[in-house]
Amino acid sequence: MAPMGIRLSPLGVAVFCLLGLGFLYHLYSGALSSRLSVFKQRKTVDLRDLLALSMEAAVQGGWEVKRIRMEDTLEEKSKGKTKEGASEKLTKGDLNSHRKMYYLIKNTYPYIQVNSEEHENSDGEATVWTRNIPDEVLSKIPEGKVVPAESVTVWIDPLDATQEYTENLRKYVTTMVCVAVNGEPVVGVIHKPFTGFTAWAMVGGGANVAPRDSYNANAPKVIVSRSHAGKVKGFIQQAFGNNTEIIPAGGAGYKVLALLDASDDDYEKADMYVHVTFIKKWDICAGNAILKALGGDLTTLKGEEIDYSGSEKNPGGVLATVGMDHAAVVKKLPAWDDENKN
Repeated sequence: MAPMGIRLSPLGVAVFCLLGLGFLYHLYSGALSSRLSVFKQRKTVDLRDLLALSMEAAVQGGWEVKRIRMEDTLEEKSKGKTKEGASEKLTKGDLNSHRKMYYLIKNTYPYIQVNSEEHENSDGEATVWTRNIPDEVLSKIPEGKVVPAESVTVWIDPLDATQEYTENLRKYVTTMVCVAVNGEPVVGVIHKPFTGFTAWAMVGGGANVAPRDSYNANAPKVIVSRSHAGKVKGFIQQAFGNNTEIIPAGGAGYKVLALLDASDDDYEKADMYVHVTFIKKWDICAGNAILKALGGDLTTLKGEEIDYSGSEKNPGGVLATVGMDHAAVVKKLPAWDDENKN
């Protein structure tokens, strides 16, 4: 009598095969996932390279900003109202600069986080960084510094002081890039398209700008935003007296440069920068990094450090100083509460 065997129906064969495939999937997917995780963790970037790339991005964006202003092809629009009730402008200069800056960085390092003030739906640019590091950077920062790519956030402001740009107040206009590591600003670039000057700094590395020889903390010249100079006046006078000199100006990048000694003299000189309302992080990150590299500070009005890894919003105002006791200045400021943030 022939031995009896197990006979499977076509459905049984299919179920058996699926169970086998499932076993193999679980066996190998875990190992593959583990290897991919290790590979991802191994991605690193050099901060000196990111500084050079940021400089090139700011200059390329600046070329677009300058060209469009010179050709008078702004195509001005409104993005709505700011917190202060002013019209928030958008121009072709903003968008073209964004396109140049964002895609240059993203094409070079597709795996790092890049936040820009502007957004658009084009196919982008095909440009990739040339890997050229300027001699001035190499002379001040002879060695690079490698950090995990996942710890990096890049903040771009393709055109700071758009309102002034539309009014042809060119000296206030800048393009800016900032690199933050674990939320701390470490690389800052502020480029002035209409003069060609680029200020840069890397925390723990070097800079091409420096603090001035002296600052007046008791009777300071305070630089503030043109859009709400009246609102900030009482706040500052309460802290430093009614005779305090207030300098209205456009652009957060310009205001930070006003605190420094730089080769570009197309700016006013101030002792501190104060902003009393809501501001976006791409406006202040580059200046924060530059001041930090020079031993200065850019904090909220309560003296709190600003985290550049999360939300784009900074509702706590700004106090920027260099060459003075920042904590002592914070103590002079009037009380800052939630009502002031709007």
